[in-house]
Amino acid sequence: MLIDPEGRIARANSACETLLNFSERAMAGQDVDVLVRFPEAQADRRRGRMFAAYDVDVGIGRVGRLRVDLLESEVPDRPGWRIVTIRQSPAARGHTTDRAAGARAAIGAAAMLAHEIKNPLSGIRGAAQLLAGGDGAGELTTLITTEVDRIAALIDRMQDFTDTRPLTLAPTNIYPLLGHARRVALAGFGRGVALDERFDPSLPPALVDGDALLQVVLNLLKNACEAVSEVAAPRVTVTTAYRHGMSASAAPGRPRQPLPIELTVIDNGPGAPPDIAEHLFEPFVSGKAEGRGLGLPLVEKLVRDMGGIVQYAREYIREGEPEMTVFRVLLPRAKND
Repeated sequence: MLIDPEGRIARANSACETLLNFSERAMAGQDVDVLVRFPEAQADRRRGRMFAAYDVDVGIGRVGRLRVDLLESEVPDRPGWRIVTIRQSPAARGHTTDRAAGARAAIGAAAMLAHEIKNPLSGIRGAAQLLAGGDGAGELTTLITTEVDRIAALIDRMQDFTDTRPLTLAPTNIYPLLGHARRVALAGFGRGVALDERFDPSLPPALVDGDALLQVVLNLLKNACEAVSEVAAPRVTVTTAYRHGMSASAAPGRPRQPLPIELTVIDNGPGAPPDIAEHLFEPFVSGKAEGRGLGLPLVEKLVRDMGGIVQYAREYIREGEPEMTVFRVLLPRAKND
């Protein structure tokens, strides 16, 4: 919904009409707080702040109450105007909303699997190396060691995911990390991809773990570069912005906290298949033929451990352009000294 400076509904799309069980004509001119009843959003609007809440109980139009994700954002170049986005939460459609619970179960399984497999692999590789000295055994032993190394690399990724040690959060200028990630991408998996940047030069330090954030950015860039591999003019854009008043709840039952530092990785690929789009951050879910389904869950885990949230969306970034894939990371700001 598009909301004017007086808090009245000016426009609404067809999906909004369906969800609220009102036509756009019937909604036009009505107070948004009458049709979308959530006191915290009303309070933030009065303070001139943006608002975001996930999996919350909201009074919606004529349908009573629903579990939804509710986001409110400013309209660029139109002071006082806002866009309210309402998305029915996964819980309301019969899916679990506690990503952390699913992640914990997967972490346990992955940790056990890594422990049980990695030691025998070392023995197999050592035996293959000993056999390599025999006549005619070189080709087979090379095959054995190559496949063992491939499996060991996968287990290393699983162990990254199972690391439950707390992160070390500190005030961090994220731009050197983004510059390093860009250089790594262009030297390897991002060759041939136009990698653009749109940065807010006045961005303050974020309260993050530098190594963890670098891993998050590298994973998102690699994911984006792979997504545009078959696009005629592949393009990936990294943006930063400071979102005044942005606050969000990282998970159901958690209090909202300020998350004003926004980092996005945008690509012009086709996006995730619709049937898995809501499950991208769940372990072992992947839309790639050779995917392991661990990269995005690791991103979600690291961002959550830093007190932030990560979102996936398909959005129109510029007028007249097709939809883009957007991974948006919202992070806390470091406190002023």
